[in-house]
Amino acid sequence: MKPSLQTNFAGVLLKNPLVLASGTCGFGREFSEIFEVSRLGGICSKGLTLNPKPGNGGIRIWETSAGIMNSVGLENPGVPAFIEKELPFMRTLGPALIVNLGGHTIDDYLTGVELLNTADFDILELNISCPNLKAGGMAFGIKTETAREVVRRVRSICKHPLMVKLSPNAEDITALALACEEEGADAVSLTNTFLAMAIDIQKGRPVFDAPYAGLSGPAIKPIALRMVHQCAGVLQIPVMGAGGITNWQDAVEYLMAGAAAVQIGTANFINPAIALDILAGLEGWMESRGIGDVTEIRGIV
Repeated sequence: MKPSLQTNFAGVLLKNPLVLASGTCGFGREFSEIFEVSRLGGICSKGLTLNPKPGNGGIRIWETSAGIMNSVGLENPGVPAFIEKELPFMRTLGPALIVNLGGHTIDDYLTGVELLNTADFDILELNISCPNLKAGGMAFGIKTETAREVVRRVRSICKHPLMVKLSPNAEDITALALACEEEGADAVSLTNTFLAMAIDIQKGRPVFDAPYAGLSGPAIKPIALRMVHQCAGVLQIPVMGAGGITNWQDAVEYLMAGAAAVQIGTANFINPAIALDILAGLEGWMESRGIGDVTEIRGIV
């Protein structure tokens, strides 16, 4: 018999623990033309904000020796347009649907959640790495108490299972994760991108207008893996690991570190169908080791 990859994540049944990460697969339209997205455990929407955002100007993507940096700036159509134009198609794709929501004020989050409460999807992923405009631009997810407030307020009205996406730039990642759990989060995902920089030495200026950008890909995997291990060790709620997964071995490491599911992100830009390669590799490895259920390896490290 083939091993079972079914995963119960925060009360949502996933076909397997592999999820396409927010911001790396749009709303699934292009990917659905390349491979059977229905074979995956889940897919995350592009990061949404209450109102449409045009995104950042200038250079948005910059390759590094072991990953990419992005300064896209949450370009998206806004929550109302997403519900009307994108969500119906995403629902037809088959895997569990995770909607990623960001905001620059707590009111932005709350209004966005109220609109999404009427929509049909499986998990709300709350992005707290957005800059808090009322706090001088510092991200909600940096300070534990700031994160605690936004999670508490959102949880009080959110009708979907709530997963909070943690920033690796937090002052204390385990304290932040515990605060989210205490305020009613059903799960956490980590990590988001790491704050980084690139300089154009010919022009003598930063590559990005910002000038900082988010680093993702293989370069961050060892650090993200450590953070997942730390958080999984103290939480009672499930963890969805992310950061630099490019093959099935990476996915196994995250599962062994305590993740109940994993997100594949930057690797999608290398090979849009790479998730299926990872799925086949994971299943083959389990079969070769006589592992009957994916939960047998979860958190063994």
